[in-house]
Amino acid sequence: MTPAGSAARSGARGGERRIPRNDEAATSKRGAAVAAELVHGDVVALFGDLGAGKTTFARGVLRALGHGGVVPSPTFTLVQHYEMPGISVAHFDLYRLGDVGELHELGLDDARHDGTVLIEWPEIAAHALPSDRLEVHLEDAGGGRIARLAAFGSWAGRLARLVA
Repeated sequence: MTPAGSAARSGARGGERRIPRNDEAATSKRGAAVAAELVHGDVVALFGDLGAGKTTFARGVLRALGHGGVVPSPTFTLVQHYEMPGISVAHFDLYRLGDVGELHELGLDDARHDGTVLIEWPEIAAHALPSDRLEVHLEDAGGGRIARLAAFGSWAGRLARLVA
């Protein structure tokens, strides 16, 4: 179990919800619901195995915010920046991060200051995750796929709207 994963299980004071997601469209739709709740400075941490749907979820967020272009996985570039009217989003993928010290060079703090941040493979930088965040765990559970949402800080009040 990762440090961030254990934090989500034991310290999600804002609550935790489990939502079925049957297919790629459902994962994208859940991302769109999160987009409706985003405010400047938010961090959404996307956990899941390879192929779990982290980038699909991020695409749902970005499309709902008005990005009409391509949304590639940032696995090789480590970060992709998107500017939409009224909001900027930095989409990080830390899977190939060589050293946690590189987070500063990638501009994680600046990205949060400038807009909102989506982070794939956040467990690699668990120490750098802010206490105010939404964790999205994309998992297989008993023959089906679920999204487990864990709210921290200001996300506690927004979690109920995400699952309504």
